[in-house]
Amino acid sequence: MYITITAQKIDHTYAQSASAFVDYLEKENEGKNRADMERFFNHYSDDIQAAEVIHDIDRNTAKLKKKEPKFYSITLNPSSRELHAIDNAPEALKRYSREVMKDYAKAFNREIDGRPVTVDDLKYYAKVERQRTFKGSDQQIIENQPYATKILLLKQEIRGLASSMEVHEIKKREWEIERLEREAPHQLDGKRIVRGMSKPGPQSHVHIIVSRKDRTNRYSLSPGSKYKASDIQMNGKWVKRGFDRDSFFKDAEKTFDALFKYQRNYVETYTARKTFHKDPKLYFSIITKLPANDRTLAFQLLHKIGVDTTLLRMPTTKLQMTLKAINLLKRGVGKAIESGSIGI
Repeated sequence: MYITITAQKIDHTYAQSASAFVDYLEKENEGKNRADMERFFNHYSDDIQAAEVIHDIDRNTAKLKKKEPKFYSITLNPSSRELHAIDNAPEALKRYSREVMKDYAKAFNREIDGRPVTVDDLKYYAKVERQRTFKGSDQQIIENQPYATKILLLKQEIRGLASSMEVHEIKKREWEIERLEREAPHQLDGKRIVRGMSKPGPQSHVHIIVSRKDRTNRYSLSPGSKYKASDIQMNGKWVKRGFDRDSFFKDAEKTFDALFKYQRNYVETYTARKTFHKDPKLYFSIITKLPANDRTLAFQLLHKIGVDTTLLRMPTTKLQMTLKAINLLKRGVGKAIESGSIGI
């Protein structure tokens, strides 16, 4: 499970309205019958209109400055293996989202009227999306880029030749374009993968928009606080502050596993992702020491996202993690994390 929390920005400043973000989330509904549309939902209601989401988030901003975020976006990005475990069911994702927001509330080291923050203090709306498109950071786009660049140059040359009626030269370039289109390493249904093309297979994920202020519009609940969960003394009183992201990510992972009886492999864990970023050598070393069945599955999951696991399959006693080897492995895992294609 790959989860992100971001403050929405437009042109280097925080958006003053949720309208642009909500409109973006409505893009999958374009051209669909009402019965086929995915609606917004919150903790207790389904079938919520986009206009209601915008209205409720926009009016819940008391005392927030222009340069402060008015809302945050949380995305829940299940891996293909996790989606398979829940049969890619939207209702399962809705159920999970509602439980995750309990974890989100619990991660605040704050009190409201002398009690801990709960999900009932939050003003949030969520929406399941069923599709994803290829973007510039995806490995397929990056590795197809040299072909795309040559094709673009050839098309520009063709436009330049059109006025001079150089039919033979134009044909030569058209044939070259056809060859490049065929030989690009990443294809989908016989076509070169380009930006904006829909990704194959189950791609369901959840977008959640949550107000910076609590539902009473009195208290600020910022997951982007520069303070980690801590207690400090202010004006002679002890005050709780901060948001524990580590706790939230770990609890959200445990929630999925408990809800759906999911057997999570090490490479799918939040702990593994943190270890990978801090100490790649330790990350790969842990994988080689997993029990046989878990290690085999870890290799399969890494191989599926394009990581060359040959080095990891060497006997542990002979395994020498050179800087070059670590960088090769790290690059493969890093690309997968950037594209959100796996939950590690």
